[in-house]
Amino acid sequence: MDTNKKSTIKKFFSYYKPYKGLFAATLLLAGISTAAGLLFPLLTRYITGEVLEGGMENALSEIWKIGGLMLVLLAIQQGSCYFVDYRGHVMGAKIERDMRRELFDHYQKLPVSFYDSERVGRLMSRLTSDLWSLGELYHHGPEDVILYFIRFVGAFVILLTIDVQLSLWTAALLPIGGVLAVMIGKRMNKAVSCSQQQLSEVNAQAEDTLAGIRVVKTFTGERLEREKFCCQNEQFLKSRGAIYKNEANLTAVLDALTRLMTILIVVLGGVGITGGQMSLPDLLAFLLYASYLTEPVQALLHTIGQYQEGVACFKRFAQILEIAPEPQDAPDALSPKLEGGITFRNVSFRYPDFQSDVLRDISVDIKPGEYVALVGPSGVGKTTFCSLIPRFYETTAGEILVDGIPTEKIRMEALRGQIGMVQQDVYLFAGSVRENIRYGRPDASDEEVAEAAKRANAHDFIMALPNGYDTDVGERGVKLSGGQKQRISIARAFLKNPPILILDEATSALDNESEQQIKEALETLAKSRTTLVIAHRRSTIESAQRTLALQDGRLIEQT
Repeated sequence: MDTNKKSTIKKFFSYYKPYKGLFAATLLLAGISTAAGLLFPLLTRYITGEVLEGGMENALSEIWKIGGLMLVLLAIQQGSCYFVDYRGHVMGAKIERDMRRELFDHYQKLPVSFYDSERVGRLMSRLTSDLWSLGELYHHGPEDVILYFIRFVGAFVILLTIDVQLSLWTAALLPIGGVLAVMIGKRMNKAVSCSQQQLSEVNAQAEDTLAGIRVVKTFTGERLEREKFCCQNEQFLKSRGAIYKNEANLTAVLDALTRLMTILIVVLGGVGITGGQMSLPDLLAFLLYASYLTEPVQALLHTIGQYQEGVACFKRFAQILEIAPEPQDAPDALSPKLEGGITFRNVSFRYPDFQSDVLRDISVDIKPGEYVALVGPSGVGKTTFCSLIPRFYETTAGEILVDGIPTEKIRMEALRGQIGMVQQDVYLFAGSVRENIRYGRPDASDEEVAEAAKRANAHDFIMALPNGYDTDVGERGVKLSGGQKQRISIARAFLKNPPILILDEATSALDNESEQQIKEALETLAKSRTTLVIAHRRSTIESAQRTLALQDGRLIEQT
């Protein structure tokens, strides 16, 4: 077994560790339940053979005793099954919860560049349907192995005690079913993996359409979106069809095997009875235990499918976890209180999939408290320039310093905690206006929230909303206008009160009157902090103390 496979197996079973006591109890009781079930045909054989056919004198009393013993075994079996079914599912759900939390935490640690190329719907599929399948596997997988192993071995041993020759003839049919099951299982593995991938594509397509539903309706794109969704949905149907075809093949093979085994037992057992080598109670018991041999093979139909689906899901889960997170803080990383001086030293940057640099050999010094405007055509690298400061991306060459300290030597949380950003594409979280503004500083009081809103020229329109600051903004702030969302975003940055403020087209959605009011507020705010403004409007940048002009990724002018 190669190292990667061993590592994957070790990682898979590591999730049982917090619940090893419950896991052991589940396996033990699954074994007890199975063992108890194995005794029922033996007791039935004893009553029909020894007690009834044998003409036992105290037959009635013996039957009552055996009946009482059966009730005790039934209570043990059902009690064990209840624990396994209930507590075992809870264990699986807890493991699923742990894995979902780990995956979500990892999602938050991944760099911005990861999300530049990944679709949210696909990531959501990993977080929901994939982990649900894994939760089922964590509960049923080991339990089914123990249950069917004990049932198979126990039944075969008992069959040998009844009739060795008939047992061997019966067992000779099992390898045929096993070989065919393995062959079909390999094809099913590919089909399940393909189906899971297609399901994530369906989710991604649906998420993409629903997230942009206003654009869809504006451009009457419903037919196009329906065609795209139907295409993905059809591909998913085909992938499921491949699974069902293999399941049908396996069912047919195993059903035929069961019927052949029954015919073999009835014929050879009948011959044995006529020859005096077997009794009728022995034949009945043999038939009951023979079903215990075929049942584990039949269970492969479900177990193989569940196993293959779970393995495919776990591989995707592990692949996400293997993606390197954002650079970790060095042990000696600092958490300084920043004043806002920013220095670029020969900085170049290239996106992972790009052939050329977006920024080339940028060198500039921005003093603490300086109000600087970034200008240049769209796509020239202005937003990228600003995104390098909080380390959303890592420089390809050169270094960036804040207050003379290289950014990689400042703790990430400390660095980003002292940078405020207001972007052109405003994102508001589902919840109230108050909650969205307070996102800038979760411990802020209601009075501080209101003061930040006033400084962003947002207080008046907020108070005019149905529930004021408690008004729900809807998914992504859909209940608010573009200008209102932008002012709430600005209020969020005001509340954070950072020494460095980055405004990326922050006033682009405001009318002239609101823009003037925000402009005045920003000028007041900028007196005590470093402010970088990206804008095309001359009115937005005319108050800047300095202007940096970018062209073709280079800094061509500083005025």
